[in-house]
Amino acid sequence: MTLRLLSVHAHPDDESSKGAATLARYAAEGVDVLVATCTGGERGDVLNPAADTAETRADLPAARRREMAVAAGILGVRQRFLGLVDSGLREPLPAACFAALPLEEAAAPLVALIREFRPHVVITYDESGGYPHPDHIRTHEVTIEAFSAAAENARYPGTGDPWRPQKLYYQAVLSRAWFNTLHEATLAAGLESAMGPVLDELPTGETLAITTRIRCESHFATRDQALLAHETQTDPAHPFFAHSREIERQVWPYEDYHLAH
Repeated sequence: MTLRLLSVHAHPDDESSKGAATLARYAAEGVDVLVATCTGGERGDVLNPAADTAETRADLPAARRREMAVAAGILGVRQRFLGLVDSGLREPLPAACFAALPLEEAAAPLVALIREFRPHVVITYDESGGYPHPDHIRTHEVTIEAFSAAAENARYPGTGDPWRPQKLYYQAVLSRAWFNTLHEATLAAGLESAMGPVLDELPTGETLAITTRIRCESHFATRDQALLAHETQTDPAHPFFAHSREIERQVWPYEDYHLAH
């Protein structure tokens, strides 16, 4: 039997910055891995100064779809856009955007995908969304809704036969503990660390309880390649790319998750 893993994200590039090495590992091991991207990232910005041109900004929706296709190929996964509209961060949010839709309307495409793909495991964000973007928070909400509703025959008629995934995990990557461990290990190796300013900006409150760690250090390079494939969204000069990958493989050779259901 082929195992099936569904990873649900808000925008193109989120799959490469949050748990990509896990996806690459399981894909390489023969698991059927599908990334569900809720929106097309239409209202995003160009975050890489080298790619920030008038032409790129005018073509951003199409560019992000091209980047997503390249990243999926690098990770060895399949990918599906759910067709919802990026909410963006600027107020007021568009009336028909992902975050503004009624929950059942926003969740229906994911219910249909779960019933079609029939995943054994689903991964998404916790209730914080990982950070307070309305689409990330909404991605959590629709995944919770779809995870339970997909198993109930009476709900969401016309979206396929019921299917009950076995497990739901929340992402816990890029935690304060991850940044701090790499920061201290880098300094201990006598190297300069770019993590200090990042740590200063991270919240210090409660963190998600880690229940599951996936060893995936042999796929960190694939993770990085996939993230860099999102050229409009990824600045190669970002502190994330500054630390030694060898140090990371030694002190934090896994990606973290919280088993929610």
